[in-house]
Amino acid sequence: MKKIYLGFDGMTLEDLVAVARKGAQVRLKKQSEQRIRKSRKLIEKWVRSGTSVYGVTTGFGAMSDIAISEKDTRKLQKNILMSHSAGTGKSLDEETIKAVMALRIKDLAKGHSGIRVETVRHLTAMLNGGVCPVVPEKGSVGASGDLAPLAHLSLVLIGMGEAFYKGKKLSGRQALKKCGLEPIELESAEGLALVNGTQVMTAIGGLAVYDADQLSKITDIAAAMSLEVLMGSRTEFDQRIHRLRPHPGQASAADNMARITRNSEIITSHKDCGRIQDAYTLRCSPQVHGASKDSIVYVKTVIETEMNASTNNPLIFPESGDFLLGGNFHGQPVALALDFLTMAVAELANISERRIERLVNPMLSGLPAFLVSDGGLNSGFMIAQYTAASLVSENKVLSHPAVVDSIPTSANKEDHVSMGTISARKCREVIKNSECVVAIELLCAAQALDLFTNLKPGTGTLAAYRAIRKTIPHLDNDRVLSRDIEKVLGLIRSGELVGAVEKKVGNLI
Repeated sequence: MKKIYLGFDGMTLEDLVAVARKGAQVRLKKQSEQRIRKSRKLIEKWVRSGTSVYGVTTGFGAMSDIAISEKDTRKLQKNILMSHSAGTGKSLDEETIKAVMALRIKDLAKGHSGIRVETVRHLTAMLNGGVCPVVPEKGSVGASGDLAPLAHLSLVLIGMGEAFYKGKKLSGRQALKKCGLEPIELESAEGLALVNGTQVMTAIGGLAVYDADQLSKITDIAAAMSLEVLMGSRTEFDQRIHRLRPHPGQASAADNMARITRNSEIITSHKDCGRIQDAYTLRCSPQVHGASKDSIVYVKTVIETEMNASTNNPLIFPESGDFLLGGNFHGQPVALALDFLTMAVAELANISERRIERLVNPMLSGLPAFLVSDGGLNSGFMIAQYTAASLVSENKVLSHPAVVDSIPTSANKEDHVSMGTISARKCREVIKNSECVVAIELLCAAQALDLFTNLKPGTGTLAAYRAIRKTIPHLDNDRVLSRDIEKVLGLIRSGELVGAVEKKVGNLI
């Protein structure tokens, strides 16, 4: 089983996906353990000397001017987990919780929080042992970190809260026992160290941007298939066009679609037809898809920066022996990036749905109405287009940026917040919706390709078509289409469809 070693820097999006979805185990690097110990010694020194340190020897938020005695420092740390566990809504899914735990360990591994090594090891053992705390998805305003969800997650460490273990929901204490762990008692500074960070929004956003990257490749495949059956031209993929407007994503999208449609007998068959130009959804697909690709690259950079950041407050500096109070827990960079990603992915669905309309509308395609024989008796893909339209409309609502809103909290001490976890959750939903829209386009394009019995499509188009037809037969008569959509979603999310095409045309970008 793969092991991911967490230290000061170097965690990638692929590492996060390996932990969340592929069962990779995490380990602390020895250098990190040494840094954690050095920071911990400073905390213990400050507690003994009565030094005023926010959240260690003082209260939290608007109560930071209230001193806490040495004898109450342990109780303070337990209280922060209980009082801040005020989330609501359904629990985050298990892969997201695993990603959150990995990122929290990663932050603590940098050695700026003042937590004990033993506590970080306990959290690591929980993750590796398959304990997934129940974490309500709603309740974070995205500044002072993801306080409520991280508090719920951390409750399990002290034997409180609830957790999933092998699909069963148990009490925190029972779940720990299942993997051979006992609850721990938090020492000074540790409760704050566990809840003060942006790991929930970053985990959701990290998995989202990874999926968005895969979806951008799938959308190129779908567009290329649609272009072929709609008798479009490959001229729009000519790199001379894209060198004159050198956005990297635009060139990548054009190159992808050029390779996918290479050797197409369908396109060659109508090269001398009278059509002057294709509709924008075909001709401008490199420009539209490419803009989203560039957005994805930007957001990935932001997310990976945040994954390797220290987002605690206070921040302990073991080299100089002091601490600083700051605002690295503020989710603004992640919130802005994920609102941007939401819009970028929504546009992939937007243009895909317009191509679906061209495929099913006989006035635009020249193909049978709704791509089915015996129209009237059979409705074919009529309502599949309705579904795509519905999802695209929902995406437009969800694309309103969450980050532009701010409601002051903690008696106006925390008077500007990011709402970044709302940005992340919306982004995740838009990506799921968009995957469904593109899945419908793929189904329609494959159905249309069945009509071209005497002409071969492009190399990549044929690979995609065969991957789809291996799982889903041609639609001769009406059947329940939601099952077909789910099967295509499986091909998308497993990577099987992209893999089949890349085997024939090389890596898609």
